[in-house]
Amino acid sequence: MIVLKNKLPFIFLLLTFIAGFSELNAQTPLFASDEILDLKLKFSVKDIRSNSNDSTYVDEVLWFKNEVGEWEELEVEMRTRGNFRLTNCYFPPLRLKFKKKRREGTVFEENKSLKLVMPCSRAKNADAYIAKEFMCYKMMEEVTPYTFSTRMVRIYFENEDDKKEEEVELFGFLIEDDDDVADRFNAEIVDDKKILGTLLEDSAAVRHDIFQYMIGNTDFSGLFKHNQKVMQLDERTVIPLAYDFDMTGFVNPPYAQVSNLVEIESVTERLYRGFCRDEALFQAIRAEFLEKELTMFSIVDDHQEWMSNGEKKEVERFLGEFYAIMKNDKAFDKSIISACRSY
Repeated sequence: MIVLKNKLPFIFLLLTFIAGFSELNAQTPLFASDEILDLKLKFSVKDIRSNSNDSTYVDEVLWFKNEVGEWEELEVEMRTRGNFRLTNCYFPPLRLKFKKKRREGTVFEENKSLKLVMPCSRAKNADAYIAKEFMCYKMMEEVTPYTFSTRMVRIYFENEDDKKEEEVELFGFLIEDDDDVADRFNAEIVDDKKILGTLLEDSAAVRHDIFQYMIGNTDFSGLFKHNQKVMQLDERTVIPLAYDFDMTGFVNPPYAQVSNLVEIESVTERLYRGFCRDEALFQAIRAEFLEKELTMFSIVDDHQEWMSNGEKKEVERFLGEFYAIMKNDKAFDKSIISACRSY
């Protein structure tokens, strides 16, 4: 049981957060819908790896199914991105860029640039890992407005390297560009300087850090801009903006590995990596997560069609372990309050 000596600061904090959440989280048409968007892609995986990089795009064509169910063709510039998945996965992670005149009148009209996450492998259960990573983004939307918008896509893909020219059906998702996130909040992405974690706005930082603990993620760094952007809301306020949740205990893909910089052996072993803050704030954010318990499990239920029964049970078990810690005063103190970083 959580006991707050002074409830007024918490109530004010919660009401302020809720008001800000609804006011600021306006979406572009692409991300305003939860329906799966159908896409078609046809390119050579080998060529896209060889001919593109962080600064070089290649010209390709994307087909998407419009609101009346008809396929539309759209010219797109495409390049590979990322590090680990680019090196270790069969399907490379991609960045898509659309010219303004080409995207006018389409669902992509307000999104110049997007990330496309595709399955890592061609294994039968590869879609399950995509669904689990996608769920992480949806769960984060429940605890903070400061998130990347996402939309699940069904991809009909033909690899031109395949002599049989067989079309395969994949599930993936689109991720909003970081500059578009900043525009939604009238903010700015800070790329040109290192920001210490202790300088991040307290409540946003604790929400971020407890969320990362919930999904079992240690593969991030705001200081070195690794799987985390830093967004400046005003002259005094900078907040974390998290992404890329595949190396987590929640997703737990076959290729998952733990950095040698942290003292755990598996991604399914949780470690709190947030900095120390006032205990009253920890308790207030703890209460927010406890209020969202049923919602988090309902997100799992909403995506169960992409998982086997065994995979769903494992996800629920992992999530349940987190909530068991959150409900237990001693466990919460040991795992989060006493485990926070002082430097």
